[in-house]
Amino acid sequence: MSSASDTPVLESRTGSHPAGRRLRRPVIYPVGYGLWLARDPALYGELFADHRYVSTVVNTVAFVGLGVNLMMFAAILLSGLFMRREWWVRTLLAVYLLCWAMPAIPSFISFHWMLIGEQGLVDSLLRELFGVEGPIWFNERWLAVGCNIVAYIWKWIPFWTVVFIAGRMAIPQEIYEAAAIDGATGARRFLHVVFPLLANIYFVCTLLATLWTVGDFNTVYLVSMGAPARSSEVLATLGFHYAFDAALPSLGIAAVMSALPLLVPLALILMRRLQAGEVQL
Repeated sequence: MSSASDTPVLESRTGSHPAGRRLRRPVIYPVGYGLWLARDPALYGELFADHRYVSTVVNTVAFVGLGVNLMMFAAILLSGLFMRREWWVRTLLAVYLLCWAMPAIPSFISFHWMLIGEQGLVDSLLRELFGVEGPIWFNERWLAVGCNIVAYIWKWIPFWTVVFIAGRMAIPQEIYEAAAIDGATGARRFLHVVFPLLANIYFVCTLLATLWTVGDFNTVYLVSMGAPARSSEVLATLGFHYAFDAALPSLGIAAVMSALPLLVPLALILMRRLQAGEVQL
């Protein structure tokens, strides 16, 4: 015979307990409210009629495509360097991880001021070391987009390098020894042994980084600040300006939600790979 005290436990397991409903509500409500605000098809017609939106989509594709792929390729290469056992490599790894450990806001603000004007650190170094005058970094659209990409890679590449180091450590030592006997050393070992074994991890990490980067706000907002004349913005910052500067929250959310046709397939592919267990070496 069940007691009255068993009822809350049974209800919470089945999801009918009021506390369970209260926990789900804060998760579902913001997403549902955002979809409800961006439900009007006329919003998307208004977006496409705005030339800033079209150029922002191009910026977002460049920022995500170049940023993620360059970062992942460099991270998997650097993971090989940090697998070495010399003491200076471990010291360098500790310093390298500081880029990721530092808070994003002061890091990106520092990047901004390093590139501002003749007194900026980058232009000062170019002048002192090479005797050349540096460009005005935020006075040209693609230079500003490039600065955003470099800052983004600098911030997040240590994280993905550590992921690939963990993947390399999971490869049995016997495989390396067999490859050395067959003459696969250096670049050949990477191409024919390491990369094929890490290909699934590399693919999943690239998908995950793409999902994160599409919604990245801090990098562009704090590094280039959309300069010049908001021509280097991405969808996340454009949506912010629509919602707060122009007081058009529905249009702002619609600008961000317009990335869903890309994000939903990527999320489904990622979930299928994870559920299938294909992330294993």
